[in-house]
Amino acid sequence: MSTLVKTQFAPKHFNGFFGKDLFNELHNPAFAGSVPAVNVVESTEGFKIEVAAPGLQKGDFKLNLEKNQLTISAQKEQKEEESEDKYTRREFKYSSFQRTFTLPNSVDGEKIAATYADGILTVALPKREEAKEKPAREIEIA
Repeated sequence: MSTLVKTQFAPKHFNGFFGKDLFNELHNPAFAGSVPAVNVVESTEGFKIEVAAPGLQKGDFKLNLEKNQLTISAQKEQKEEESEDKYTRREFKYSSFQRTFTLPNSVDGEKIAATYADGILTVALPKREEAKEKPAREIEIA
């Protein structure tokens, strides 16, 4: 029987030399060198894209629609400065991601809307009226 042991590499000298938050920043779940997790959900009214991006602000995002390509991107810049006696430490952190989605022709590009709350960017992609599923009906023979 094997036992899985979870360990963290964050020795005291590592944190002291590079700064108290470097290890956590390198493993920040908001970006972590990859693209945030995305959910795409379809309903009768349209589609919904949910992007998990905690730690960002609404102004960090850009959404662009060109033809049937929706691009979601975000960029965050953080500056930190610490001064003591004979030295100054400055840190600049840049994080970014970009995702592009090819939208089906059924999406009404004029009515796309987005909100950001609780670390989730939600993009609503409503369907065109003619693309919405209509209930079955009986057709009379004349």
